[in-house]
Amino acid sequence: MLRKFVIGVAVIATLVAGVGTARLVLPWTDPTRGVPKQLAFLRAEIEGGADRNAQQQFPEGYFFLNVLYGLSWVQVGVADPARAADATTEVRWALDRIASPDGTAPFDAALQPEYGIFYAGWTNWLRGGLVALGQSDAADRSRFTSDSVAIATAFRTAKSPFLPAYPDQAWPVDSVVAIASLRLYDAVVVPRFGQVARNWVTAAKSRLDPATGLLPHQVTPQVSGARGSSQAMIQRFLVDIDPTFARSQYEIFKDKFVTGLGVREYPKGTGGKGDVDSGPLVLGISLSATVVGLGAARVHQDPLAERLSRTGELVGLPFSGRKTKRYLFGAVPIGDAFLAWSTSARPLVATGQPKLDGSSGWSGWWRLPWLVVLWLPALLLWGGLRLRHRGRRRKRAH
Repeated sequence: MLRKFVIGVAVIATLVAGVGTARLVLPWTDPTRGVPKQLAFLRAEIEGGADRNAQQQFPEGYFFLNVLYGLSWVQVGVADPARAADATTEVRWALDRIASPDGTAPFDAALQPEYGIFYAGWTNWLRGGLVALGQSDAADRSRFTSDSVAIATAFRTAKSPFLPAYPDQAWPVDSVVAIASLRLYDAVVVPRFGQVARNWVTAAKSRLDPATGLLPHQVTPQVSGARGSSQAMIQRFLVDIDPTFARSQYEIFKDKFVTGLGVREYPKGTGGKGDVDSGPLVLGISLSATVVGLGAARVHQDPLAERLSRTGELVGLPFSGRKTKRYLFGAVPIGDAFLAWSTSARPLVATGQPKLDGSSGWSGWWRLPWLVVLWLPALLLWGGLRLRHRGRRRKRAH
């Protein structure tokens, strides 16, 4: 009975290793094809209260699940104009949810811009995405204009380029998103905020983390050095603000944070604990930073994106049905939202960003550790069965 059980486990381990190997080495198909299925799954989950559940997990859970759902639809609709009408409907639905009392509840309406730069920046970026889909109306463009003016005014009058997301709390990444939304306005409506963006870049360059040469993680109430969870997001948006500055920052980010396993939360050679921003760390790797880093790699046309996508398809345990696709059995919808947004990532402003050379840094050898992890259990099980069988034959011979 035990032998049959071990054989069964060995067969399963072999099948798992075979499927995993296929995902690592077979010719790669465009992973964005599965995003509409992911969004169908997410829509049903949000309607079932997944956004309110996410709010219990971290402070912006409700907001992030809805805004990433809408932004993923923006990217799908921009990439495929045949889906633009559906995307417009879904983006409006997401905007209504983040404007609801549940969406604004964590934020302070007294801040400038209203509800703080985190809420204002992400909302404006989503509203700009709605306009970018090409099916907006005059009311959409009017609201995009008024919100963009409010954001620009807040930057013009602030003493720091990094505005608060909450009272007396500021993270540079939030201001990056907001400035990107102004650049999006210039691209899809009319040029208006170019000088604000240029002034912001100049000011931001003067406040880089001296240890890494990257934007800091937090600046108020205390200044903390660059971290992977915020850097991955910064690299995702900076390309739409200043492509040249973005490329130089991205190269430093890769050098100091990207490893063979994913994106570290703390720079190489340093360590620290995980928190609400990074999530749990495994060997220093932040899962959230790695997923967002996939999107950053895509907007920079970096071959790293394929490696991260393949790894996600391997360890994320994806299940794709006829109408929906989910990861980790759909247990963490906010994770599916980040993955859909990163998998379909594309610049909305920048054009012609040159591809990065994939001939150095990461060759096909990155697969080797994963192949070892995949095949070692199966080989050990089959090897143990073979040794046990030999032992029995020797006993019978004697």
